[in-house]
Parts: sequence; C-alpha cells; structure tokens
Amino acid sequence: MYPTSSLPGIDVVRNKIKMFAQQKVTLPKGRHKIIILDEADSMTDGAQQALRRTMEIYSKTTRFALACNASDKIIEPIQSRCAVLRYTKLRDEQIMMRLMEVVEKEGVSTTNDGLEAIIFTAQGDMRQALNNLQSTCAGFGCVNSENVFKVCDEPHPLLVKSMLEHCVNANIDEAYKIIEQLWSLGYSPEDIIGNIFRVCKTFQMPEYLKLEFIKVWAHAHLKGVNSLLQMAGLLGRLCAKTAAPDAS
Repeated sequence: MYPTSSLPGIDVVRNKIKMFAQQKVTLPKGRHKIIILDEADSMTDGAQQALRRTMEIYSKTTRFALACNASDKIIEPIQSRCAVLRYTKLRDEQIMMRLMEVVEKEGVSTTNDGLEAIIFTAQGDMRQALNNLQSTCAGFGCVNSENVFKVCDEPHPLLVKSMLEHCVNANIDEAYKIIEQLWSLGYSPEDIIGNIFRVCKTFQMPEYLKLEFIKVWAHAHLKGVNSLLQMAGLLGRLCAKTAAPDAS
C-alpha cells in the first residue's frame, strides 16, 4: 500500500508500481498480486493515465484496488476497468461503539453529551469522529459538547433546536434572537442552514410541518443566502408555515 504522499507523482506509477507488477512470482492458480492505492483521488491525471496502462498490461497477474473519497476525480478509463463499490455512511451506533473502545484504551475524559457531539459533527465519517475526538482531547482535556463544538466550530445544535422550537410556536422574535446570536459568532449561512437540516431530521414535530420546514431551507440553500436580513425572512416563512399549515 502506498501512502498519499507517494501517489501524485507519475514516477511512482512508472517505477515502484510498474516494477512490482512486473515481478514474476509463483502463486497458486487463481491467486494474484494485489496493489492497494489509498487516497487514489489525489493522483495527478498523468499518473492516472500511466496507471491505466499498467493495469491493462499486467491485469492477468496483478489486481489493483483503489480507495478514494471522491470517485469523480478518478478518470473514466480507470473506472471502466474496475468494479465500483460504494460504501454508505456509518450509523451512529457503529461510530459510538468504536469511540467507546478508543476512549477506554486511551483513558480519555468524556461526557455523554460530548460523545453525542462527536457523532453529530462526524456525519457518519469514522475518521472525522476520531480526528474531532483527538483534537478536543488535546485542546481541552475533557471531551464535552461545549469543547467539541469549539474545536469543530459549528453552530451548537441546542441553539438550533431552540430556534426550531420557537418557529414551531410561531415566535419569530425569539427565533430571530438565536439567528442573530449565531450570526454574531461568525457562522456563515451555509453553516447555520447545514446544521438546521441535521437537527430538523430528528426534531419532534408534526411530520407535515417538518417537510415544509425542510422545503423552505432547501430552497434557501439552493438560491443562496448572504445576509442576516435574508435569514430573518426565512424565519418569517417558517413561522408562517406554522400559523397556516395549509398555505403552500
């Protein structure tokens, strides 16, 4: 397996990878040499073109496994020669199990809300979860929700949840105060809207109203929001949905 730092150059493909593929080894029938390229999407186009040629020539004796985060960065000729396997995000329970193992072995001081915050910010990515855990522990010593959101620099979901509650109750004044607070903390509209989506999915509210809220925020995300005034307008539309649910 070649690390990311070795991948981008075409010389790595022409020398190390090609030389390994050329080596003759005695293997049982049906067995092949395996080359695993991690973070393959960081390879340059030239390196990928060279790799494609190597894959063609030595396909009978060598198998290539490419791991990447963005498959669209892999050139089409390589994709057409591979069986593409796509993996879904991990469930919260799976991330929690692994986090508990790491916390126990490393002796990290955590709280329940801190682990929940790690899972919330990871969005199904185990590597992101471990990075956030390590960063919070190194920076603050104790992994609690407040410290996690300081490290990850995301709008706190409790504030977002409180804002949604005010919108459900058609209390635009209190909802605006929270948006104004998040704005003053320096969060961009994309940060705020992104967390609203994630909190809204699990928020306890009538299902028809939840769908209406998501439609409002999705439309705003698509069109773009650049000012606090526009954010206030979105809150007004949410409160209007609550006050008149039949209005489309």
